[in-house]
Amino acid sequence: MTFVRILFFALLSLTAQVTLAAQQTLLVMGDSLSAGYGIKLEESWVSLMQKELVKKQVKIINASVSGETTSGGLTRLPSLLNQHKPDIVIIELGGNDGLRGQPIKLMKDNLQTMIKLSQESGATVVLAGMQIPKNYGARYTTQFKESYKQLAEDNKITLIPFLLEGVATHSELIQNDGIHPTAAAQPLIVKNVLPVILPLLR
Repeated sequence: MTFVRILFFALLSLTAQVTLAAQQTLLVMGDSLSAGYGIKLEESWVSLMQKELVKKQVKIINASVSGETTSGGLTRLPSLLNQHKPDIVIIELGGNDGLRGQPIKLMKDNLQTMIKLSQESGATVVLAGMQIPKNYGARYTTQFKESYKQLAEDNKITLIPFLLEGVATHSELIQNDGIHPTAAAQPLIVKNVLPVILPLLR
């Protein structure tokens, strides 16, 4: 092999290493709101945000599962952290806990453990706030909403105040089940998430 060819392959290898080092991984731990329930996967806000972040060398791992609770997310998280070694973890869970009327303390404890595990793995954590219908009672719905703010403050992490801001109160943006956003709502969700993520990127 000539010197020129050796130099070429050395430079090629170096370029690949630099590119790999520059790439960041973002793990989304969510439920049906992030899994694209009722719409095409490529229409979901996670897929749309991936398109926005490709040019910034960010790879999104969408580990969201429809129907997921904080207990289920906590069970799955350690292996996902070990497998993907994400730089950023978005935790979008709790909605199903609330809809099932589960204790707020259980939800908070699960989220707290997920935050801690993510931070211990070296990831920056973003918590996506959620709200539930008022018919669950003023006390429960208030505590549910405030739990996200408290967790963010206690752990000094970034909070998306409400993932469905500008969506949840517009019936034309919600599917017939009264819960899940339509395809038309997904770009609005991206607008709620992307400005929070961009400052966290290298």
